Amino acid sequence: MPNDYFQFQQFRIEQAACAMKVSTDACVLGAALDLRGAVRLLDVGTGTGLLALMAAQRHPTVEIEAVEIDPAAAAQAAANAAASPWGPRVRVHPLSLAAYAAAGPGRFSHVVCNPPFFQQALRSPDAARSAARHAAADTLTFAEISRFAAGFLTVEGRLTVLLPVPEMDRFARAAAAAGLHPATRLVLRHRPGSRALRQVVAFGRGAPGPVVEQELAIRTADDAGYSDAYRALLAGFYLAL
Repeated sequence: MPNDYFQFQQFRIEQAACAMKVSTDACVLGAALDLRGAVRLLDVGTGTGLLALMAAQRHPTVEIEAVEIDPAAAAQAAANAAASPWGPRVRVHPLSLAAYAAAGPGRFSHVVCNPPFFQQALRSPDAARSAARHAAADTLTFAEISRFAAGFLTVEGRLTVLLPVPEMDRFARAAAAAGLHPATRLVLRHRPGSRALRQVVAFGRGAPGPVVEQELAIRTADDAGYSDAYRALLAGFYLAL
């Protein structure tokens, strides 16, 4: 069973009230997110508040908004933010993305999301975990995320998402329908040469063009420990690697 908290170097994530706990791939997303030119960032479906707080630690001035439809998770994310060194810069809204959009939140330079993605898998008997993991018409769909980003990103803004490969292909189609196209792609593998576990893709406006590709292996080729690249990426966050 996951712990009720995860201690990072500069902040602590309490997660007992959240369906989805701190995970390796979410930490990679938070550490790899390109924050150049960041002014105002939105974390969609923030859960524990992990991505919002990682962005706050990495960028000293970015203003961060976070939305979370589950009231218990939203309250925990807000408490995690308040207990962090960056509380005044992080605002958590206990709302659906649609309700947040209807309030007219203004423009964002960055939108980040670790969206629900098990569109065709069996649902968990735990309703909260199921809602967090499955993209369904009554929760948070790829099309909704894409349309929001297209409507509220600045001209040079970026939407960055983390998904498995098949789901990323579906997300890319939804993003293209909204006028957003891949600009960069980070392929996450367990070790060099193993199958791709996840992709981190940044989408932007404009015509489709060449995609800047990178790869990250979490473990060494012999699976004896973490790779040097993974250690370097998470060095500012984990207590030990």
